[in-house]
Amino acid sequence: MLVQLSIRNIVLIEKLDVSFSAGLTVLTGETGAGKSILLDSFSLALGARGDGSLVRAGEAQGQVTAVFDLAPDHPAVLAAGAQDIDTDGGLILRRVQLADGRTRAFVNDQRVTNEALRAVTRELVEIHGQHDDRALIDPATHRALIDAYGGLSADLAATRAAHARWRELAAERAREEARVEKARADADYLRHAFAELDKLAPEPGEEDTLAARRAEMMQAEKVAGDLRDAYDCVGGDHGPVASLSAALRRLQRREAQAPHLIEPPAKALDEAITALDMAGQALQDALRAADFDPRELERVEERLFALRGASRKYSVPVEGLPALAAEFSAALEALDAGEARLVALTAEVAAAESAYGDRAKSLSAKRRKAAAALDAAVLAELAPLKLEGARFSTMTREETAGPDGIDQIEFWVRTNPGARPGPLMKIASGGELARFMLALKVVLAERGSAPTLVFDEIDTGVGGAVADAIGQRLARLGRRAQVLAVTHAPQVAAQAGAHFRISKQAAAPDRVATQLAELGAEARREEIARMLAGASVTEEARAAAARLLQGAK
Repeated sequence: MLVQLSIRNIVLIEKLDVSFSAGLTVLTGETGAGKSILLDSFSLALGARGDGSLVRAGEAQGQVTAVFDLAPDHPAVLAAGAQDIDTDGGLILRRVQLADGRTRAFVNDQRVTNEALRAVTRELVEIHGQHDDRALIDPATHRALIDAYGGLSADLAATRAAHARWRELAAERAREEARVEKARADADYLRHAFAELDKLAPEPGEEDTLAARRAEMMQAEKVAGDLRDAYDCVGGDHGPVASLSAALRRLQRREAQAPHLIEPPAKALDEAITALDMAGQALQDALRAADFDPRELERVEERLFALRGASRKYSVPVEGLPALAAEFSAALEALDAGEARLVALTAEVAAAESAYGDRAKSLSAKRRKAAAALDAAVLAELAPLKLEGARFSTMTREETAGPDGIDQIEFWVRTNPGARPGPLMKIASGGELARFMLALKVVLAERGSAPTLVFDEIDTGVGGAVADAIGQRLARLGRRAQVLAVTHAPQVAAQAGAHFRISKQAAAPDRVATQLAELGAEARREEIARMLAGASVTEEARAAAARLLQGAK
């Protein structure tokens, strides 16, 4: 629950520190004293949108701090822990409002974003104002209210998960069906293309190898002619080797007669003959290498032209033909696998749809049970609120299956016996609508999870027995949760366990400040008498106030 609220420099509030207790606490005061400022400040600490105009005139910033004492397993504590915030000792929320419109938020003195602050406070406080009934009136929210009242969050989560699984599988099946249909349309082409490429059997790098071999063979004939001419000059029948060999032999026969003259040229001739022999051998080797089978050139060209023809046909480089063949093969395999996967997915979709249907029907049955209980609980609240002849009912109709189930839910009322029931907003008058809303708020709040409930002038426009009934219901809520109520009704104020009076007092010659004071027994009786009598408090009003307080006990 909220144990302390501290406000600094917010509108008319210069400095305010107040401690709160469990049960019903009321805040009263003259119109314009600052009750709305107090609630706006509290809302700011909970993550409401900031506004630079909230900062007290002449100040650079304002600040609101709210201290809560909570169980360790409360959702707000768990939400803070999920953001790595130390939650030992409860939660301290602090919001700094700068005059330029910017705000800073802190949870247990750790800086957080406004979104993170709202995530922590979402289940911490519920604020019900006199103009906050749209959510109860809007049929779009009625299903969620029934789920909250019936404690159906787990069933709803399971239904949403089942719906998500069903739609996910259905989408996957649709994608698979589209792929299979496309593959079916292309199946003949794929089979023909794969058979052609499989027969061709292209290999990586094959085009470069064949092109080089073809170029080599096409040049081989010209090269061979030059090689033969060179060989004829070196080692043929008319070559110089025979003549040089004969000359060398004649010199060698004369070597003994003049060795110093014969030896050098004989040696040179011998080396020349050896070199010519080596050149002739090299030319012969080259001729043998240059010799090729013309049919080989034909085979190389046919293969090269076949590869390049396939390249043009399938609009891919020759180097990409092996990968394309693999792609065609995979597509054909995928077609076969896709057919099998499509059959399996169809069965999975049917099973998921059935599972969702079971979840949705179970949730629908529990909603109808919760709706009947809500109808009975609201009906029990109507008579004390002077709506004895009225009836409240929850209309449930089946709608198209969706994440939240198959139910369309709307609150209907009948304001007078024999009258035709209809939607809440269309049937109830302004005063009746406010009382229906109060009955709903009381019933729903009794099942709510927020430890602190705030009611802002929900008793506006009512008095007498109706105001007394409102006070009794707020006091009843106070036995389950902490309830803070801003009220103008003395009957409501008399039901409180704690009573604070809000007033404006002079803080300087030209400035006023809002003050908040807890009232003791005598001061409380005087305040309730003022609420009964107005500006001039009479003894009769004091006596009436005493009777209200005594009756509340």
